[in-house]
Amino acid sequence: MQRWRGLADVPEDWGRSVVTIGSYDGVHRGHQLIIGRTVELAGELGVPSVVVTFDPHPSEVVRPGSHPPLLAPHHRRAELLGELGVDAVLILPFTMEFSKLSPDEFVRQVLVDGLHARAVVEGRNFRFGHRAAGDVELLAELGATYDYEVEIVELNVRGGAGDGTPFSSTLTRTLVAEGDMEGAAEVLGRPHRVEGVVVRGDQRGRELGFPTANVDPLPHSAIPVDGVYAGWLVAAGERMPAAISVGTKPTFDGRSRTVEAYAIDRVGLELYGTHAAVEFLTFLRGQEKFTSIDDLVEQVAADIKRCRELLDAHDNA
Repeated sequence: MQRWRGLADVPEDWGRSVVTIGSYDGVHRGHQLIIGRTVELAGELGVPSVVVTFDPHPSEVVRPGSHPPLLAPHHRRAELLGELGVDAVLILPFTMEFSKLSPDEFVRQVLVDGLHARAVVEGRNFRFGHRAAGDVELLAELGATYDYEVEIVELNVRGGAGDGTPFSSTLTRTLVAEGDMEGAAEVLGRPHRVEGVVVRGDQRGRELGFPTANVDPLPHSAIPVDGVYAGWLVAAGERMPAAISVGTKPTFDGRSRTVEAYAIDRVGLELYGTHAAVEFLTFLRGQEKFTSIDDLVEQVAADIKRCRELLDAHDNA
């Protein structure tokens, strides 16, 4: 899969293509429908498929300080898009100047002159151009002028015929913030993941007999509510069953919020300085302040036992 940073990176001899545009944070199941159709249509037409996304998130430029928690960093999104069969990803630097392009200017610069779109695939709620003035109806009108087709994909709905809530990044962020990891996984189609470099913490876990990988999350990461979770530590080419703690370690009067993972039944792991990811299966309990270290150790041992049981059951389901 080709990756381009800005329109200047698109090869000069790039031919026609099928394009979809969006932030695509999380590449959730609603996104997967749109992207899957983009790839399928590109195959039918015999041209490449391209996903266009933005960095930074448009809201951070238009309304500084409003950057939403991110469900997946750009490198992870690229991995997920590659797994869906996308031929190229174009990351457009989102600037204040870019935000002021009219819908027509946006279409001409990105879809026509940049990617020579033969077709564009979007969800019904797609908006583009200055102040999000463009919608899918205008996109189709401009397509008649600039010689591309538009196909609209209806998004998945949570629970099928249930509550009728469309799959969305906003819904996923809400579920993550509430600690509903099963709900988040339902929308994402996989467990929610937090990534970062493993850093040295205060060594409390090692002193208590439960050494943890202290993962320093990437900026703006969507981190679940404080508590203990069953999940996995993904590091050094392995995906290891883990007990995960999110919070400030109130027993030790901690103030910094951390994400730590204890790789169950693993001894001698040395991960400092490496990139790692933590994946969340389910919430076990909230954060607690214990009156003694012995009580804390007893509870951690019980948490690990419960995590092992839940992860074994998940693997054998």
